[in-house]
Order: sequence, then C-alpha cells, then structure tokens
Amino acid sequence: MGKQSAPRREYTREFKVEAAAQNPRNAAGISKGTRHLVKRFIRGSHLGQKRTLDTKSVNPDITYMRQATKIDPSRIKALAIDLDGTMLLPDSTLGTRTVRCLRRLVADGIQVIVCTGRASEASRRYCEAIGAQGPMVFFNGAIVAEMPDARPVSFGILPLDVVGYGADVARGMDVHYQVFFPPSCDPENGENRRETLVIEKRRGESEFYQNHTGMVPVVADLKEMAVSPDLPGAVKAMFIVDPMRHGEIRLKMSERFGERIYMTRTHPTFLEVMDARVSKGEGLKTVMKLRGLNPDEVIAFGDEENDLPMFAVAGFSAAPSSAREKVREAADFVFGSNAEEGLAAFLEELFGVGEHPDP
Repeated sequence: MGKQSAPRREYTREFKVEAAAQNPRNAAGISKGTRHLVKRFIRGSHLGQKRTLDTKSVNPDITYMRQATKIDPSRIKALAIDLDGTMLLPDSTLGTRTVRCLRRLVADGIQVIVCTGRASEASRRYCEAIGAQGPMVFFNGAIVAEMPDARPVSFGILPLDVVGYGADVARGMDVHYQVFFPPSCDPENGENRRETLVIEKRRGESEFYQNHTGMVPVVADLKEMAVSPDLPGAVKAMFIVDPMRHGEIRLKMSERFGERIYMTRTHPTFLEVMDARVSKGEGLKTVMKLRGLNPDEVIAFGDEENDLPMFAVAGFSAAPSSAREKVREAADFVFGSNAEEGLAAFLEELFGVGEHPDP
C-alpha cells in the first residue's frame, strides 16, 4: 500500500453563539448588549465530523444563525486586511507574533492585501514589515496603488464643491477638518509628491493624526483651494471630532449632496467623506481583478464601519472581538482583540503556521 495522505484540514463556519462567561477572554471588547454572545470558529475533519461548542445561551433572534458551511484553507489565496484596529496593536505598531505569522504566510504564497483608510505613505512600513507587495487599497478605496513603489492604479476623486462645503461645516461647528489631495497638489511649493494632507489650522486633532500616521500636514485655506482651477478634486475629506457630533455632520453633508457622497466612520473620532463610487469594497474588487482572485479565495478582515463593503465582496469575513458590534454581527468569524494579536492567533490556527520559525 502507498503512503496514506494526511487528513485535509477544514474549518466550520458555524453560526452558533456561546455564553462568553464560559471563556471571559472571548468577551473582550464586546458591548454590554451582546456581551453574552460570541461567535466561534471550530475545526472539522475531512470526514465532516466537527467539535461543537456547548451552547447554553442561544438567542433565537440572531439573524446570522445559518446552516454551517466549511472553509478549506487550501483554497484561500489572499487575505484582505484592515490596519488600524485589526492588524495593528492599539499603539499603531505591528506585534511580533503578527509579523511572524504574516511573513510565513506570504512566504508560503498567500497574498496579503492591505485595505486601509490610510495613505500609502502611512502604510508603507507595515507592508515592508510583513513582506506584502502588489496592488493594495488605500484611502478606503479612493486609491488603489502598487506597492512597494506606491504607483497609483486607480483614483476616486471627491468634487471640490464637497471640499468647500465641508470647510464651511467645520468652521461653523468649530471642529477639525482635513483634506487629502492627489499627487502634485502641494499648495506650498508645487513639488511632485505623494498625496498631500491639508489642514486650515493646527489643533490637537491634527497633532493626534500626525502622530498616528506619520503624515505631516500643510496649512492652507481650503475654501480657496476648493475653487482652484488647477486642482482636479480631492482624494477624501475627514472630520476628526467627538463621535457624538458625527450625526450632525452626516446630516448637514447628506442634505447638501445626497447620494453624491459616501460617508463612513473609520476610527472612533474619524468621519470620512468620499465620492459615492468609493469604498473599500470597490477598491478590493479592483485589486481582486488585478490579482486574478475569485471571491471564494479571499478572506476579508476588519473592525469598523468602513470595512463592511469589503465583507460583501470577499467570500469570507472575520472581525476582532474589539470591533464595532455591527461589524462583528456581519462577520463570518470573530477572533481575539487586536490588543491580543487575535488576527495572528486566528491565522495560525486556520493555516497551521503557529509552530513554524520565521522565513
């Protein structure tokens, strides 16, 4: 007899819930309203047998309780991963375990696609650290660029009248507002450079964003820039303000522009405004086409509202336990928080790479 092949590892995506009290570690970051519910992924064998959870508290109203399906890791070719709140630690650094895991997967041929609201300039160090190259999604899909040289492949342009009105709203509410312009739009010296971040005045929020991303802003009058005949438009605009005020801003912008714009929260205090045709989902569609990927070959990972469109594009989706409630509910899998490097733990288990040394 020939050598018998090892059983193929499969994973069950089972829409059951378990009492978080049985494992308090899994309850980290879950809101009070759903603290007693946790979705878990469980391993099954090639024979279809699976290890089920002792489910003592099941809410019959949970809409994502469906018949279990299986994900075969050998069919997964790419991971579309958000940065802040998902891949990165709370201090915006990469954990050692995450770097080791992702580098191993890249070495094994898995494509890691960074899908972020950040600029390519603010994402480059993370791509380099994990060895990820090729087309990636930046600015929530407004720009798809080829890494490592950040060569733009596609643009989504926000009209300048939206930029100007956003400045009016920010001035009237006395909140921080900033706008990202395409390459070659530096209002100070006109140099050919990557995306330019423009603010009207320095304040605590601008300092926070600079420390968070490493992007140094240029101070200029955004109302004047919004009527410049030399600018094609902006990449995106952003309000940084207490989330309790997001609703008022959304209302003002929506009443003026309706379906012309897309607004999404990307961080507890970040409210971003983009062209309506822009989203992480649309950006991921472009990247998947460029890379020759089918939806069932991709898992999307994210924690915020802006990640939901890419959940709809990828064949599978996963969120950390620290994600917003609506994101956890939309995800096929929920894993440990980003503070605990839950992404790495999930991928190590899924692909069986936890015990391998660095490549």
